[in-house]
Amino acid sequence: MLQIDLWKRVLIWLVCAAGLLLALPNGFYTRVEQANDAAAEIIAKGETPERLETAGQWPSFLPSGLVNLGLDLRGGAHLLAEVQVEDVYEARMDALWPEVRDALRPERDTVGTFRRQPGPADQIRLKISKPDGMSRALEVVRGLANPVTSLTGAGATDIEVSSQGDILVVQLSEAEKLASDDRTVRQSLEIVRRRIDEVGTREPTIQRQGADRILIQVPGIGSASELKAIIGTTAQLTFNPVVGRGSDADAAPGIGNKIVPSLDEEGVYYTIEAAAVVTGEDLVDAQPSYDQNGRPAVTFRFNTSGARRFGDYTAENIGSPFAIVLDDEVVSAPVIQSHIPGGSGIITGNFTIEESTNLAVLLRAGALPAGLEFLEERTIGPELGQDSIDAGKVATAVAFIAVLVYMIGSYGMFGMFANVALVLNIALIFGMLSLIGGTLTLPGIAGIVLTVGMAVDANVLIFERIREELKAGRGPAKAIDEGYSKALSAILDANITTFITAVILFAMGSGPVRGFAITLGLGIMTSVFTAIFVTRLMIVMWFERRRPKTIEV
Repeated sequence: MLQIDLWKRVLIWLVCAAGLLLALPNGFYTRVEQANDAAAEIIAKGETPERLETAGQWPSFLPSGLVNLGLDLRGGAHLLAEVQVEDVYEARMDALWPEVRDALRPERDTVGTFRRQPGPADQIRLKISKPDGMSRALEVVRGLANPVTSLTGAGATDIEVSSQGDILVVQLSEAEKLASDDRTVRQSLEIVRRRIDEVGTREPTIQRQGADRILIQVPGIGSASELKAIIGTTAQLTFNPVVGRGSDADAAPGIGNKIVPSLDEEGVYYTIEAAAVVTGEDLVDAQPSYDQNGRPAVTFRFNTSGARRFGDYTAENIGSPFAIVLDDEVVSAPVIQSHIPGGSGIITGNFTIEESTNLAVLLRAGALPAGLEFLEERTIGPELGQDSIDAGKVATAVAFIAVLVYMIGSYGMFGMFANVALVLNIALIFGMLSLIGGTLTLPGIAGIVLTVGMAVDANVLIFERIREELKAGRGPAKAIDEGYSKALSAILDANITTFITAVILFAMGSGPVRGFAITLGLGIMTSVFTAIFVTRLMIVMWFERRRPKTIEV
């Protein structure tokens, strides 16, 4: 009856040992406080503000991951930014104007001369000297329209062309505006993430909020103004001629050249000319697409001045590679196959669809596509975070001690087994948080405190069932076995429903709600494991050794 296979015993203890090993680094290491004050020094050393200082000799072959502290515990900065999506409309119209002008020039005999008129920033207004040719002008300009590449704009074109007397009006369609707004916010989100990641902070919260807002929370940043300065840094995107490629980062590049690493090829370095052919300031757009063979690729487009320089360079350097360099890293180094006039080109390679999409995002991430207006700015000092940690420690300790005393007082020796399992339960929670790189927030501490109280529920159910079996005249072994068997369904039902609630909170919530859901969900899994498997194994081992004739629970 009270038998557990050897392999099951070994597996249970291995899980407990693994949890303890994963949790131990949190006790042997201390975090660097006031990371913002030393950020420049840390980054210069190639480290991050989240680095760890050794409080003792910790073997390198053992796990060393830590539970990350959230904004409310560690301190940091909070920003809510609104993306000025309308800024993109004007840039799109300015980029479209040369195409409209070039398309109408061959039609001067029909439409006469034309001149751009002042008007709204999101429109191109042309006055035509021969109003009788307006229908032809409308037909020509409408030929420049492209289908909107979004699910909501299926079947629509990106521009609308109309006339008002002798004025031809070109503007973005509503479908294209919606698609453009979405692209602009996603691009801004990616750029902000890249800017913050360069500082080396861990576990920043950067997420879209609503249609045109971005929530930014970064632990370890000293002030909101410092965070705004980081976001305002502009990525440097350039297109440079390639001189050579190798694996020696310290090789002499030669006069007028420099060596830069490859972004996605470890140990590969490119020697490029320091003077760029064109820069990211000339890039108008980059989108994932497909080449003539149906393979994923990336198309890009420059403005007028960039298109002219790029076209001249490609005409003179057919068969030579050129590098697309982002933040002094080579994103791609395609070979020029032919003259590329008009400022549009395609980058081909061994891309997957995901890689081509990411490359397009990287190319567009040279600068923020639109301005950011900061609606909320808050700075949480590390002192407040420390106060929260201290309060959380006190709450956890009080709950922990109260549960330990109650269990020993109520169930004696069996309560001691439950208490050992409770200690292992807390260790397993921190071990799992360290393993997944989870972030501990103040609501997360509340989840752990709640788990401490809930963790012994299963043991209480089991022990009460054992008591009932003993009162019914069952022997000790039979009572213990029946107690675990009959309480199992109730334990699983109660915890599964709570776990489903935690999953819903995690999926639907954000910020503090998700922090609570993470620790609650992990706590449910670990408490069920320790109650059903660990306490039973300890009781079985004790029973096998003592073989008592009677037991008291």
